[in-house]
Amino acid sequence: MKFEGTKDYIATEDLRIAVNAAVTLERPLLIKGEPGTGKTVLAEEVSKALKMPLITWHIKSTTKAQQGLYEYDAITRLRDSQLGDEKVKDIKNYIKQGKLWEAFESNERPILLIDEIDKADIEFPNDLLQELDRMEFFVYETNETIKAAKRPVVIITSNNEKELPDAFLRRCFFHYISFPDADTMEKIVDVHYPKIKSKLVSESLKVFYELRDVPGIKKKPSTSELLDWLKLLMNEDIKPEMLREKNANNLIPPLHGALLKNEQDVHLFERLAFLARRENG
Repeated sequence: MKFEGTKDYIATEDLRIAVNAAVTLERPLLIKGEPGTGKTVLAEEVSKALKMPLITWHIKSTTKAQQGLYEYDAITRLRDSQLGDEKVKDIKNYIKQGKLWEAFESNERPILLIDEIDKADIEFPNDLLQELDRMEFFVYETNETIKAAKRPVVIITSNNEKELPDAFLRRCFFHYISFPDADTMEKIVDVHYPKIKSKLVSESLKVFYELRDVPGIKKKPSTSELLDWLKLLMNEDIKPEMLREKNANNLIPPLHGALLKNEQDVHLFERLAFLARRENG
C-alpha cells in the first residue's frame, strides 16, 4: 500500500517518500508549506489513492484539544433533569464524539487530517501528544477507554504561523512542501486545464514567477491563484502576446485581482510603473 500520487494531484518524489515513510513508521505526517501548496488536498488525494476513508478536523483559533476527543454537555443534561427527561439517566446521551473518537472507532483504517494545527493556541499540540502516541484516551464520565481499532494515518498541516513544540515535533515525520518550480507547475496546470494553449501557459508562468520575485511583495500569489488567473485569461481570450508586452504602462498583469490580494501589493506595482514611465519619459 504505497502512495504514488493521483491523476488529479502532482506529487513530487520527496513528497511521495514522506507520505509512505509516515505510513510505515505509523507516525503523524506533519506537512508545512506556504498557503496554496496543496497541503490539505494532499490528505484527500492520499485517501483516494489508498482507498481509505478521510476524517477531517479543521482547526480554528478557538479549538481545544479536548474537542477532538469528546465534549460533555453538562448544561443540557442539567436542563433536561429539571424538565424530568428520561434521557438524563444515560450520560452517554450528553457526550459528543470528536474526530479522534470517530477515527479510532472507524471500521476501516482511516486518514485523519488535522488541518492547520498552528491556528490553535501553543498548548494544543502538546495536549494531543499522549492520544496520538498511544492511540487511546479515557472518558471520565463513562469510565471507559476508547482505543483505536485500526491505527489511523494522521496527516497534520501547518502554515508555519507559529512554532510547534519540540516534544510534538519529535513524534512526527516532517515534510516541507516547497513551492513548485516552473516544470512542476506546468504539470499542475495541465491536470486542471488539459486543453489550454501551451503558449499561454509559458507566458503566464513567466509573468507569475516574475511577480512572485518582485522585492517587497507582501503576499506572493499561490498555485490556486495562478489557476484562477489562467481560467480568467482563457475566459477573456487574453492572447499570450499581451502578457509578453513589457512597457511602463503594462507592469501590472491583466486581471491582476486574481493574483494580487492586498492594496499594498497593487500600490507597489503602481509605483514601479510610475518610476518606469518617469525613466522612459
